[in-house]
Amino acid sequence: MRADTQTPGQTADVTPAQVLAEAGRRRTIAVISHPDAGKSTLTEALALHSNALREAGHVHGKAGHAGVVSDWQDMEKQRGISISSAVLQLSHRDQVVNVVDTPGHADFSEDTYRALTAVDAVIMLIDAARGMEVQTRKLFAVCKERGLPVITVVNKWDRPGREALELLDEVESVTGLKPTPMTWPVGIAGDFRGLLERGTDAYVKYTKAPGGATRALEDRMDAQQAAEVEGVAWQQSVEEHELLSATGADHDEEEFLAFRTTPVYFTAAVANVGVGQVLDAIVDVAPAPHDQLDVAGRSQALTSNFSAQVFKTQTGMNPAHRDRLAFARVQTGVFHRGMTVRDNRSGRPMVLKHVQTVFGADRSTVDVAWPGDVIGLVNARHVNVGDTLSEAGKIAYPPLPVFAPEHFRTVRPADLSFGKQFRQGLRELDAEGVVRVLTSDSRGDGEPVLSAVGVLQFDVVQHRMTHEYRSAVVFGELPFSTARIIDPADAQVVRGHRGTEVVSNAEGRFFALFTDEWRVRSFERDNPGVKLQELVVTSN
Repeated sequence: MRADTQTPGQTADVTPAQVLAEAGRRRTIAVISHPDAGKSTLTEALALHSNALREAGHVHGKAGHAGVVSDWQDMEKQRGISISSAVLQLSHRDQVVNVVDTPGHADFSEDTYRALTAVDAVIMLIDAARGMEVQTRKLFAVCKERGLPVITVVNKWDRPGREALELLDEVESVTGLKPTPMTWPVGIAGDFRGLLERGTDAYVKYTKAPGGATRALEDRMDAQQAAEVEGVAWQQSVEEHELLSATGADHDEEEFLAFRTTPVYFTAAVANVGVGQVLDAIVDVAPAPHDQLDVAGRSQALTSNFSAQVFKTQTGMNPAHRDRLAFARVQTGVFHRGMTVRDNRSGRPMVLKHVQTVFGADRSTVDVAWPGDVIGLVNARHVNVGDTLSEAGKIAYPPLPVFAPEHFRTVRPADLSFGKQFRQGLRELDAEGVVRVLTSDSRGDGEPVLSAVGVLQFDVVQHRMTHEYRSAVVFGELPFSTARIIDPADAQVVRGHRGTEVVSNAEGRFFALFTDEWRVRSFERDNPGVKLQELVVTSN
């Protein structure tokens, strides 16, 4: 899977020109959308078209079907949803494409938002029938805040849906970006004949492979042949294409990178139709890695010494060894296996001997990585999400998003004899950010409090504690929906207020839990000397 074949000893004499050349070959992109728009299916189809897979498996929610390679967890396979970001490294036309497949469900949005800090552009996937859905709009707002260029892909054109021009109008009204279609469908949604490539005026007619597990057959035609084969459908497509050109809806790379336009592609990812053009777009249109700003606002050049930021940790990818992977995006310089780096938060030195690239749940050892690559640090147990690793240990990149929890439950082992597994599992799930584990003075260590952004996170805890850590758990409902950060000195005052509870996390930060916002205002009115600090989303 790796495009690089250098060994560790070859990286010592790497020149700035080599770093820039290798960074220029990289494209690091996330796929975002509302649940069930087809993110994981598109990711799998991209892998198929890059020849990383011979056959694609799609989640249909029925036993016996293969699961997409990026949905590697048992719970993802069973439910047909993504609950954790996955990373795939692909090669296409001598370029290296790092694809981050993100969860679409709002309950796992913190994982998605953090993944967006590790990419240089996004593919925004929208359903041909449902258009711009709620979660897609929220994720787009984050892309806008970060200035991430957006490639729009209209998926499921092989099913009944809305008119193409209507969808473009919605994209523009919601995002403020002018759509500039690069491909245009021939045939209405549900009667997908093929694609008009607007840059060449060529027609690509598709024949779906049996079962959709391999690439669809393509038959390229000129305009005259297309008119003879498709008749009225081709003529309508040409007329709409000409209308788009007349209104200035043609791609301009400078406008795209300036976050003023979005190139649009039409696909039926489950049938592997139109996916090759999207893969080409990642290479031809998406930006390469660029210099990054550190937390002090200083620009860190790509050619500087090695630095990387951890955006995710994950346990359970290798059940036989119960190891932990810390995913880090290389920001500057070159990584070579065996190098020593320092963690900016702890100052702790680390020798990076066991580092891997990841393809779903499959891994391979990596010797060299360049800006834009995502590497997995094996068993880096002292590394936290958001940490910056660098050779000098003096660089720090801005903190990653932190979400205010809205759901709280107590948790205890169903069988007290599995207390060790219970404690270990909660520690690791807390480190991953699956949930936040809090301790309440009134309940003690035996009954921690879990906080989550969405209730599905508790389902993940239940499943993983039972199947990975062999310690089934029992939840207890709590009436709280709001949390505030407090000074430890004010904890006793908070405990004395009705409808509140004080908890703390592993880092020693104290929180006041309230049943609702009315209780917060009531407490503030009665205790003006106590400062309540909101937990808000923070990002780069």
